[in-house]
Amino acid sequence: MASKRAIIFIDGNNLYHCMKAMGINPGSIDYLKLSEMICSKFNVVREKTIYYNSVPSIASGEEKYYKHMRFLTALENLPKFGVQRRKLQRSSNKEILEEKMALLRQLKVCQKCRPVVEKNCLDCIGDISEKEKGIDVMLAVEAIEKAMKNEYDYCILVSGDADFIPVLNLIRANGKQIKSVSVPAGYSSDIRNTFPSDFMVLKKDELLEKCQKK
Repeated sequence: MASKRAIIFIDGNNLYHCMKAMGINPGSIDYLKLSEMICSKFNVVREKTIYYNSVPSIASGEEKYYKHMRFLTALENLPKFGVQRRKLQRSSNKEILEEKMALLRQLKVCQKCRPVVEKNCLDCIGDISEKEKGIDVMLAVEAIEKAMKNEYDYCILVSGDADFIPVLNLIRANGKQIKSVSVPAGYSSDIRNTFPSDFMVLKKDELLEKCQKK
């Protein structure tokens, strides 16, 4: 039987804040260990892990900026890892909507499917006036695009954000398996109720025991 291929999509902003709410230092976590542990539990083979994250402006403080850039560079150097980043900023609704529509136009889908894809992707964004520019939609677009290109069998989304429910439903409708993973803090009950057999809670004790850096 062929191995089940998985790509892990990590919503870095969401995971960072949820870990901090649990009393875990996000910088102490070995994301390679975390990825391998997740794949082991789901009995899948990791094709890649992609970490999506906002980058603070250097104007907010050089020490904070360079510390964050070192963190992202270290992730990029891990085996089978990728980092997608956007500058952390707030924009008007009009500017954000225009950018998101431009990203959605990159999807090469038929005219019949396009309205469904656009509706579900825009729904996943939630209140765009409160979102960091482009991160959520970048993750959503790439997860759908890679599903359509048959780059994985399993989409593993590491995020507790319920705004991704339409995206996961769309990926499942495209014939792929989906899994939702998050820590207890901030893990939406809507996600767990929508996918009752396809979610996993990352417990604090397990993270500290198995996924910390040496």
